[in-house]
Amino acid sequence: MAAVSMRLPAVRAPLDSSAPRGGEKHLVAPGDTITTDTGYMRGHGTYVEDEKLIASVAGVVERVNKLVCVRALKARYNGEIGDIVVGRITEVQQKRWKVETNSRLDSVLLLSSINLPGGELRRKSAEDELAMRDYLQEGDLISAEVQSIFSDGAVSLHTRSLKYGKLSQGVLVQVSPSLVKRQKTHFHDLPCGASVILGNNGFIWIYPTSEQKDDEAGGYIASLEPVPLSDREVISRLRNCIMALVTHKMMLFDTSILYCYEASLPHQIKDILKPEVTEEIVLETRQRLLDLEG
Repeated sequence: MAAVSMRLPAVRAPLDSSAPRGGEKHLVAPGDTITTDTGYMRGHGTYVEDEKLIASVAGVVERVNKLVCVRALKARYNGEIGDIVVGRITEVQQKRWKVETNSRLDSVLLLSSINLPGGELRRKSAEDELAMRDYLQEGDLISAEVQSIFSDGAVSLHTRSLKYGKLSQGVLVQVSPSLVKRQKTHFHDLPCGASVILGNNGFIWIYPTSEQKDDEAGGYIASLEPVPLSDREVISRLRNCIMALVTHKMMLFDTSILYCYEASLPHQIKDILKPEVTEEIVLETRQRLLDLEG
């Protein structure tokens, strides 16, 4: 029988309030007055009543010049053109796939918005439409880029690059989209031997770094080769590190994940999610990030 870890309840000390990066955040709840200054413009997550700017969602107040908006701490993904997303195919329809991307509505991937296997560029024919399930079928995970936003808020995707396409072996981690930091690139090959795709929609894909990039398949052939134990251990450690950072509401980007991974190395993979170990690892990660900024 497998060993069972039993724990007694314990009072945990709160994290050092002086640690947050970027100073204190202005947090508001729905109905809170943000400002009575009529010179500010109303942004997302706010409304005006009796000449007061009031929050309509719980989150962090962000100001850009005279524009005030509230970024929700926990919300569905709202797509922006150019975002990198990880999604799951939910339905194959006529000339399009429906994709679950953690948004209010299913996203759409049109047959005309994909590269054919091998990166071939040509007009899609009736034969291509009949072969849609050979490319992508229900349950497949894909990486894609947001091409446009429909009037109802649904997202249209494209995979017109060999770096996008079907994802084969790895682990999917789902987090709040607000915790994924926007960067120039969301594809990272980490020096620990694994790679991550940090989807702007809060879906994170962790997979073994391949020594050679197989572009011949054009992103539609899933590798079913056995993954070595050492790679599986690295992926499992990265997954637990990401969950530790999420527990303490820390932003996820390549540096924070790598620092957390390095801080976790003295501990066994299964111990990373124990509250006292999580706290120790996150404090060390936060301090290194502060030192980096300083």
